[in-house]
Amino acid sequence: MRILIAEDDATSRLMLASVLRKAGHEVLETADGAEAWAELQRPEAPKIAILDWMMPAMDGLEVVRRVRELQTDRPPYILMLTTRTEKAEIVAGLTAGANDYVAKPFDAAELQARVDVGRRMIEMQDALAGTIEELRHALAEIKTLRGIVPICAGCKKIRDDQGYWNQVEVYVEDHTEAQFSHGLCPECSRRLYPGLPCTEHTPDTKPSSPEQPQPEGPPQ
Repeated sequence: MRILIAEDDATSRLMLASVLRKAGHEVLETADGAEAWAELQRPEAPKIAILDWMMPAMDGLEVVRRVRELQTDRPPYILMLTTRTEKAEIVAGLTAGANDYVAKPFDAAELQARVDVGRRMIEMQDALAGTIEELRHALAEIKTLRGIVPICAGCKKIRDDQGYWNQVEVYVEDHTEAQFSHGLCPECSRRLYPGLPCTEHTPDTKPSSPEQPQPEGPPQ
């Protein structure tokens, strides 16, 4: 997982990056809020961001607010890194849009556990976004016929919205996903090709249910 770290303290930033790289993550390091904000606006921005609360140029809380204003169906998972332990301040960070927080000085195992939660959330989010995209594509491919279809009582052509008369198969193919394979019904076969013997054995209609035998009456 690609992770952004925004931390102005070099020692803390080095420790964070070391823990995450040891866990197999790709780490992008920034030293202030403005640089972090610039990275998070990129199309290939990291999926997880760890932002220090107090930073020069722009604090972590402002970065969170700006990120949450971006129009995207795959927002990053954001953890706030802070020495603030007052509940009101933690609530302020979560309300601004942070997903979680890590208190400084951080515990390596706790940091990794919280990052793993973010990774699972990102994976679920990606899977959901992929499913939604597939549904959108499927809906775009679906064509249906609705309402009253004007059809000629004689030749059976259908009038389209522009007033042109089309063959039934042309109209249906334009408005649905159906495709036609052409053939001749038995009636047309006998009319057009009366000499073909195979047409004599082709039923005109679907056979009806066989009649039930009537019970015999008493002998006279």
